[in-house]
Amino acid sequence: MSASGGSKAIVAALLANTGIAITKFIAFLLSGSSAMLAESVHSVADSGNQLLLLVGGRRARKAADSEHPFGYGRARYIYAFVVAIILFSIGGVFSLYEGVSKLQDPHPLENAWLPIAVLLIAIGLESFSLRTAVRESNHVRGTQGWIQFIRRAKAPELPVVLLEDVAALLGLSFALFGVGLTILTGDSMWDAVGTIMIGVLLVLVAVVLGLETGSLLVGEGASVDDERAIRHALEGHDNVTRVVHMKTLYLGPDELLVGAKVIFESGATVEHVAATINELEVAVRAAVPIARVIYIEPGLERVSAPR
Repeated sequence: MSASGGSKAIVAALLANTGIAITKFIAFLLSGSSAMLAESVHSVADSGNQLLLLVGGRRARKAADSEHPFGYGRARYIYAFVVAIILFSIGGVFSLYEGVSKLQDPHPLENAWLPIAVLLIAIGLESFSLRTAVRESNHVRGTQGWIQFIRRAKAPELPVVLLEDVAALLGLSFALFGVGLTILTGDSMWDAVGTIMIGVLLVLVAVVLGLETGSLLVGEGASVDDERAIRHALEGHDNVTRVVHMKTLYLGPDELLVGAKVIFESGATVEHVAATINELEVAVRAAVPIARVIYIEPGLERVSAPR
């Protein structure tokens, strides 16, 4: 994922959510709708999440030093994981609490037209944010389906923004459902039900985000296609007999570590092996440009002793 593409989607989501959060809070204060309060907190959490993603991207660009010799690329994973925690705690749990409280102590809506108007405007703004995220994701997802893209993406920003925007649109629909039925029936129970639906949705999205970013934090290897391309680059050299083993690890979304043990032809000199390793590194980087840290361990083909 290009940094510019991810940043563009994040900024679009940040601007949309900040404006939406302000209008939702105003609507909540004037109407007393618990669904509007839940959606207000949801938008505030989303805005904070986008700021965290921008900070994570900036920290990840720090140059490697003695304390972090492989750089700070994984900072993007850490901040994305924090986003999942915030979405779960501030967004999901608060919404569930507010919905249950409204069920226990219902109160009628005031200025009921205002939440409807705000929700419709918010749906338009969130649709713009989602459109931006989808457009930027299409530049990098290739032939992958959306579920596969979210599960396999090594850069966390676009999947996070996509899931947040989809959750936001669904949450707005739930709030519209709750407020609309409350207006039609005069029973504020529906406002509470809409709030609980929002809470359940946010908890589910947070769990998905937590699992996916947690996997990246633990450490994931190259995709099947990239691993195949790297192995082909190694085995395609005339002086390499075979690859004994190979391991890969993402140091960050845009940086892959490759370690391999390769067998050279028997009788190769040290100078010949060293020159071949340099050529192999060039070939691997040409095949998979993000393979920036490469360690190749040489081995020699054993010649069986005559009987």
